[in-house]
Amino acid sequence: MAFAAVGHADELSDIQAQSKQLREQNQALTKRLADLEKRQQKLEAQSPATQAQTAAPRINPGDAMAADLPYKAAVKAPAPANNDLCWHGVCLYGDIDMGVSYQNHGAPLNALAGGPLDYSVQKTSNGAYFGAGPNQMSTSFIGLRGKQEVADGLYAIFNLQTLFNPASGMNANGPGSIAQNNGLGAAGALPGANSYGDSSKAGQMFNNAAYFGISSPTYGTFTMGRQSALTSDLVVNYDPISGSNAFSIITYEGATGGGGDTEDRILDNSFEYRLNVGPVRLAAEAQARNGGNSATGNIFQGNIGIDYMGFSADVVGGKTFDANAVGTTLTAAQVTAINTGTAGVSCSLGCLSGTISDNTYVQVAAKYTIGPWKLYGGYEYIQYANPNNPLTAGAFVEGGYNLSNVNNTNYTTDKDLQIFWAGVKYAITPTLDIVGAYYGERQNSFVNSTNPTGTCTTSISSACSGALDAGSFVIDWRFARQFDLYAGVMYSQKTGGIANGFILTATNPAVAATYNTYNKVSAWDPGVGLRYQF
Repeated sequence: MAFAAVGHADELSDIQAQSKQLREQNQALTKRLADLEKRQQKLEAQSPATQAQTAAPRINPGDAMAADLPYKAAVKAPAPANNDLCWHGVCLYGDIDMGVSYQNHGAPLNALAGGPLDYSVQKTSNGAYFGAGPNQMSTSFIGLRGKQEVADGLYAIFNLQTLFNPASGMNANGPGSIAQNNGLGAAGALPGANSYGDSSKAGQMFNNAAYFGISSPTYGTFTMGRQSALTSDLVVNYDPISGSNAFSIITYEGATGGGGDTEDRILDNSFEYRLNVGPVRLAAEAQARNGGNSATGNIFQGNIGIDYMGFSADVVGGKTFDANAVGTTLTAAQVTAINTGTAGVSCSLGCLSGTISDNTYVQVAAKYTIGPWKLYGGYEYIQYANPNNPLTAGAFVEGGYNLSNVNNTNYTTDKDLQIFWAGVKYAITPTLDIVGAYYGERQNSFVNSTNPTGTCTTSISSACSGALDAGSFVIDWRFARQFDLYAGVMYSQKTGGIANGFILTATNPAVAATYNTYNKVSAWDPGVGLRYQF
């Protein structure tokens, strides 16, 4: 009976406590209701004009009442507007970027290249250019991606994406932009050539992505097909002006993202696995060679990264075999030899000259977000060596092109290239950003047939030591959903071996013998544009 009495006493105490809590809540609700009724009467008494002037933003009654209760009610916020173009998990997405650009030393617009102007100083840079400036802040693209749950916690994914030139409507084709300038003077740099540049995008239907795979929140993601290299992903994630051709050297000149050569920013025949373990990110990727007389060969890359309290960092290392660099066009004599058959090679899409190397590289980059500020920094070291598997004339390369002229012996001693960058982004408002960035490169002097002593420091040989320095400033205003307006400028300067063969090094561009007289070249490229992202 004593135990029963104690039990009843405890129950009575609980009931009394609950009753008191409910009375307090009821009093709070009654008080809040009275306040709301007074406010309602006051608003109803106002004239329509006065009411329109003094109307306060509509609030959720649940949020207002919850402030007076002993607990905070969980009130679901309205879902944000979603303009994604999706159907059953398959989404159409893209980016279109167009504007106007000026270069004090430029070249005519190229209809094929993804970066269709000399946004940094190049071999073809000469007279001033003012006109259409496609793909300044980003390279235009259209894509189709999908994600579908095929089992509990297991998803099938795919991504198809192609980059294009909005000024011409043509798929981005770097090797094609070089091939169309073949024969235009000594070293392909005399006046008459338009802007050109090598690239991993070579006119393919899906020149930037064509992969599929499976994904699990627990076991990671595995994908196969044509996809970006881990080195390229690091550049995208840690470049202060990511994806910009006109204002970022490490985007426009793709050696940084390609482990030494821009054709390897996107990998064919590739397999990639990613796994997140708490704040740590792990990834591995491999490209299998086509076999035979072809470039690029096998590629192996690994990545480890971390995210913690606004700080992110990644380290990527890798090895590329038979990397191909197409730095210039064919001379008129070389084109004649191909057309007359004396070169002993034919090319269905177009002939290119290639320098083949085995590359070893490591990247490290970090960024930190604190309030409206974002800080960026990165470094890459690349070592170029002669290939263990030399190629021959007729070799197949990116996009189905062929190499009519092959150099397997450019690096009697290794070439060392160091790339570094830093930048800061500041959000003036939630829709207005300003960005400043610096990019630099340093190349050693190495031995080859044009630099037998390995000691030169001028522009007389591409094997001489040299430097690249560039500074950028951009302001970007997202004035409407999916639209932004931007303005920016980049100043770029190249010296020594990095400036070899440039028109601006010549005292008379019409005379090949006068090239490489000057040791320094520079250009700047102010531009404005409009971008639509969907």
